[in-house]
Amino acid sequence: MATADHIDLNALLIFAAVAEAGGFTAAADRLGIAKGKVSLEVSRLEAQLGVGLFSRTTRRVALTAAGHTLYAECIPQLRGVEEALTQLGSGSTELSGTLRIGCTVDHAVQSLAHVVAGFAALHPHLQVDLRTSDRVTDVVEEGLDLTFRLGWLRDSSMRAIKLADFEQRIVASPDYLRRAGQPKYPEDLAQHEWIALSLLRSPLTWTFTSPGGETRTIRTRARLRADSSAAMRALLESGAGISVLDQFSAEQSLRSGRLVRLLPDWSLPGGGLYAVYPPGRHLPVRVRSFIDFYRSSLRTLV
Repeated sequence: MATADHIDLNALLIFAAVAEAGGFTAAADRLGIAKGKVSLEVSRLEAQLGVGLFSRTTRRVALTAAGHTLYAECIPQLRGVEEALTQLGSGSTELSGTLRIGCTVDHAVQSLAHVVAGFAALHPHLQVDLRTSDRVTDVVEEGLDLTFRLGWLRDSSMRAIKLADFEQRIVASPDYLRRAGQPKYPEDLAQHEWIALSLLRSPLTWTFTSPGGETRTIRTRARLRADSSAAMRALLESGAGISVLDQFSAEQSLRSGRLVRLLPDWSLPGGGLYAVYPPGRHLPVRVRSFIDFYRSSLRTLV
């Protein structure tokens, strides 16, 4: 088995580039070296370690279980060394390198893109790669430094910091309510047109709590489904039915009157906004700095 003395750190950086770019050609373009050099260094590293780091098909390159472990345990430390050497070499504490951030499209539009722009302006030597997707992304496989998730965390392999709590709100448009009437109690929702968010594990079952602590679990019916809160909000504003939005997604529509909050005396389980980052002991300074910057920005955004 190879020891640290026999491992070329440049090979680890090439391995990381392949993992983050999702392929040998893309990694070669990112590093500015020949594709053959990338393939050779990765193969040599796999031979030294005695394990396969990537599963290769004609369509994609993906990390194996061993590759995930190597990336999670070693690359953050290596990035930390790079960061420290860069700062020492420049004689400055200015942030540099690349910060890769993931979030949903809706969250980027609502708040995160604005915060990223402000953070980038403060750190002109830092490159920021903002990647959006309405699906839950694998932080390691996507090569992200951190991602933001809204809801309830189930992946215990990741590390996370809760930045804020949020409420869930029942909403509908004024046009829909004029047409269908306004529900007065949670059980009335079963008679309304419901729009289901298909990303949720149970998008049709909801448990309400009254101010006195009484709980009622309601089962709704849905003809319409959406796979993002942005699409859900658009359907709601178009008068297609009733549904639940988190307070971040609903706030602007409620303020403008495009949506109306229903059953305000009944509450649904709350959730959290989390900064999620890969496992490992080292958290780069640029990641810690951005988390702190975003946390302070939330006070004015919520």
